[in-house]
Amino acid sequence: MNVSPRRAWAALAVMSFAAFAFITTELLPIGLLTVIAPDLDRSRAQVGLLVSGYAVVVALASVPLTRLTRRVPRRHLLTVTMVLFAAANAVAALATTYPVLAGARLVTALAQALFWSVATATVTGPFPAALRGRAVAMFSTGAALAPVVGVPLGTWLGQQAGWRAAFWALVAVGLAVAVAVAVLIPTYPPAAGGAARGSAPDRRRFAVLLVATAMAVNGFLILQTYVTPFLLDVGGFTEAVLAPLLFVSGAAGVAGTVAVGRALDRRPVGSLLVPGGVGAAALLGLTAFGTVQPAVVVLLAGTGLGYAAFATAVQNRTLHLAPDSTDAAAAGVSTAFNAGIAAGSLLGAAVLSGPGPRLLGLAGGLLTLAAVGLLAVDTRRSDTAARGAGPSGPTGDPGGVRPVRRDRAGRTS
Repeated sequence: MNVSPRRAWAALAVMSFAAFAFITTELLPIGLLTVIAPDLDRSRAQVGLLVSGYAVVVALASVPLTRLTRRVPRRHLLTVTMVLFAAANAVAALATTYPVLAGARLVTALAQALFWSVATATVTGPFPAALRGRAVAMFSTGAALAPVVGVPLGTWLGQQAGWRAAFWALVAVGLAVAVAVAVLIPTYPPAAGGAARGSAPDRRRFAVLLVATAMAVNGFLILQTYVTPFLLDVGGFTEAVLAPLLFVSGAAGVAGTVAVGRALDRRPVGSLLVPGGVGAAALLGLTAFGTVQPAVVVLLAGTGLGYAAFATAVQNRTLHLAPDSTDAAAAGVSTAFNAGIAAGSLLGAAVLSGPGPRLLGLAGGLLTLAAVGLLAVDTRRSDTAARGAGPSGPTGDPGGVRPVRRDRAGRTS
């Protein structure tokens, strides 16, 4: 696939902006919860389901949709996906009842499921292998910026001009991205992309990556989903400082995405283990120092940094270990992520209503630490097996051929 560097970087920037739009759309009801609920005569909990239900749809739809569209050229597929994104947000903006809004969110979730399954391989395909980690990091920056910039802007617009105005803004973004994708993404069969197959395919290690991803995301989301009651009830912060605190976490996530991008190509495994370890330590630290406000600010930044950097590293590692097509592998990772999000919300609710908010960090930290441990053990096991195999074959002999042995009579065995 021959694509000029300028076009490749421009396409990458557009796709990063598309990721920004999708994550903003996914999280926007959280910021507009108090505006949407009275307008549609629904409880805040019901509006909150527009976010958790969204994650469940993405988890369930990613793999089937990827298989269904595996032969569609990526330029056509992504253009249609962004048009569908814009149309669904238009329906959401026009919704006068909760069921219509929920239905529009369902369609947007389906579009997001497809987008995340094919986006990483599409944007990294034109780049040489040595630059793909950097490309993954740039693509992930859009998603990392969404909670820091997109959701606050959408919330402000919704508060000033009504919640529908925020969705109309997303319609405009979706249409603009659709046009840019149609112009910049090259037309080629999915299997022809430079990143269409894993560079070091390994079905067992990829399965371990999926399990560890679901565990780690579950751990992070136990606290993140209910960070507000933690900050209010344990940290003793006032509501007036909640927005700045969440900004600190989001900004740290952007910094983590940029920082890990420098190491992805050289140390793909370390890029997973270090952010995961930082996140686990920060979560456990919030349990120990949750009442010390300066410490909480630092540790909250640590969770944001660890989560964003870990998520970026998972996407990069998928391009290495994908046992079949990277699209199918990305769909599996998307399923693992969103399963972790949904499970984190449920487990966090159980901790919140049971032991209380103080232990949210403990539950999340232990799960994240277990995920890091699983990845570390798998890495050591694979390294040991590689050393045992030797450079020439599974037995350590040239070509992996067993040596010929002769008994005393001269017969071979």
